[in-house]
Amino acid sequence: MRKRVALAMTMVYDPEIVLMDEPFGALDVQTRNLMENDLLEIWAQSGARWCLVTHDLEEAIALSDRIVVMSASPGRVKAVYPITLPRPRSVTEIRFHPDFGRLYETIWKDLKDEVRIGYERTRKGLVG
Repeated sequence: MRKRVALAMTMVYDPEIVLMDEPFGALDVQTRNLMENDLLEIWAQSGARWCLVTHDLEEAIALSDRIVVMSASPGRVKAVYPITLPRPRSVTEIRFHPDFGRLYETIWKDLKDEVRIGYERTRKGLVG
């Protein structure tokens, strides 16, 4: 409920840009899916641009029109992928679209090296 209230409070101001950093990370999977669908509806009705930071590739593909993959460190743009899946979308249904799996596989090839670098740094104690 707090996430819905926070989103509603943000939209009251009719912002041009909405920035969200891991907005659904603390939610269980079912609630997350409901909130993601709510977000898609609000996005479609608003004139705002949305920037969502997430570590969940499926979430990124389901919600986005474009995905920017960042390098592990220093953080630099490694690749940009346009997401051309049809709208309107349902996050639970779009995962079954034939292009979803292809996008996931393509983006994961770029992303997995960065994930490994971050994992190794953490494992060696180089990152907090």
